[in-house]
Amino acid sequence: MRLADILAVERVCTCVQATDKAGVLRELARLFTGLDEEEVLRVLVERERLASTGVGSGVAIPHGRIRGTDRVLAAVAIAPAGIPFDSVDGRPATILVAVLAPDHNAGEHLRALARLSRILRDPAVRDRLLAARDPADALEVLLAEDARQGASLSV
Repeated sequence: MRLADILAVERVCTCVQATDKAGVLRELARLFTGLDEEEVLRVLVERERLASTGVGSGVAIPHGRIRGTDRVLAAVAIAPAGIPFDSVDGRPATILVAVLAPDHNAGEHLRALARLSRILRDPAVRDRLLAARDPADALEVLLAEDARQGASLSV
């Protein structure tokens, strides 16, 4: 599986309007068209209650498993101004990638999280995402880095 298999331009937002964690989680939930927005939001909020998915360096990867999909899906929100996200380093999140997986497929879910974490660990990738002109540009940054690091999501 490649990022192109789980991410599409219609699930990328480069103009986040939210100013807080609850608002940006709702914006991310809206990007998963075809899934129940309230159910997606519930899954993301429940995961945040366990512990923040703010991994640091301006990155947050809210995630969870959900009924209603038979494959892993991802959505990206870019918030250059930053969103307070209770991140491990205390910095606001500027790049948020939500990952949803089917209830029955924990393995693919974990591989997707690992792949995204590896890609977003690179400061140059984060800088290019923050400078993206539009959703297509941001998607291209991620897909190009995915190809550069190896097309497989396997760990």
